[in-house]
Amino acid sequence: MLCRCKTEETLSIQGLDVKEFEMSFKLLLVCCLIIVLTAAVTAPLYFLFKGKPVLQYTYQIVNTYPHDENAFTQGLVFENGVLYEGTGRYGNSTLRCVELETGKIVQTYALSKDFFGEGITIFKDKIIQLTWVEHKGFIYNKTSFELLGEFNYSTQGWGITNDGHRLIMSDGTENLYFLNPETFEKIGQIEVQDKGNPVIALNELEYIKGDVYANIWRQEKIVIINPQSGQVKAWINFTGIQKMMNRAGSDVLNGIAYDAQEDRLFITGKCWPQLLEIKLVAVQ
Repeated sequence: MLCRCKTEETLSIQGLDVKEFEMSFKLLLVCCLIIVLTAAVTAPLYFLFKGKPVLQYTYQIVNTYPHDENAFTQGLVFENGVLYEGTGRYGNSTLRCVELETGKIVQTYALSKDFFGEGITIFKDKIIQLTWVEHKGFIYNKTSFELLGEFNYSTQGWGITNDGHRLIMSDGTENLYFLNPETFEKIGQIEVQDKGNPVIALNELEYIKGDVYANIWRQEKIVIINPQSGQVKAWINFTGIQKMMNRAGSDVLNGIAYDAQEDRLFITGKCWPQLLEIKLVAVQ
C-alpha cells in the first residue's frame, strides 16, 4: 500500500495522473500492434513485387524451317515429332498437321467461313481450338481431325494451352482463365502483372516447364508467366524479327511451340515464310 502511494505521489509530482498514464500506455501498445500487423501484411507484397528481378532474354536462331506464307498463324503445338497449327481469318481458318522439315501440310480441317480460328492445344487424344469473337470452341480427334464436339465461353478467344490438368486461355486482356478440360467450365482466373502493372494483349500461349509463355499482340516480345501468381518472370526481346522475314505480307510475331522430348523451342508469325527454332540468351 505504501509502495502504491509512493508511486502515485511520484507521478502526481511529475504532473501526470495515474489513470492518464495507464491510458497512454495502452494507446502506445495499440499503436505498436498496428505497426507490427501492417508490416506483416505489406512485407510479403513487397517481396512479391520487388524481391525477384524480372529476367531479360534475347534469342539465338538454331534452325530455320519453311512455313506456309498464307498461314495466318493463331496457334502452334509440337508433339511426338508432329507440328500442329491453327490458322485464322474468315474463310481461311484451318486446323492443320505440318511436316516440320519441309513445311508440307499433311492433314487439314477447314472451319466454316463464319468462324475466325484462334489458338489450339492438345489435351490427351484431343485437339482443342478456339475462335475469336464467336464464343465457340471446337474439339477434334487428334489423329483423324474428326470434329467431336463444341463448347462455349463468354470472352473472346485468343490463345490456349494446358498444364496437363487445366486448360489455360487468353482473351487479349491481361487475364488468363483456367478451364476444366472435360466440362470447359471456368474454374479460375489470374491477372498477369509485371511488378504490379497489368500486362495486356496476351495472345498465343504455350506451357513450358511449369511456366506460361505468351505472345503479346503487336509487340516483338514473349512474356514468361508464373501461372500460379500471374507474376511475370521474364521477357524475351525479338526486336526486328518481323523485318528479318523480308516479306511484305508478313504480320506480327505469333506462335510458340515446344518439343518436350528434344527440348526445342519454336516460334513463327502470321504469314511468315519461316518457322524458327531458337534458344534463349540471357541479357547480362
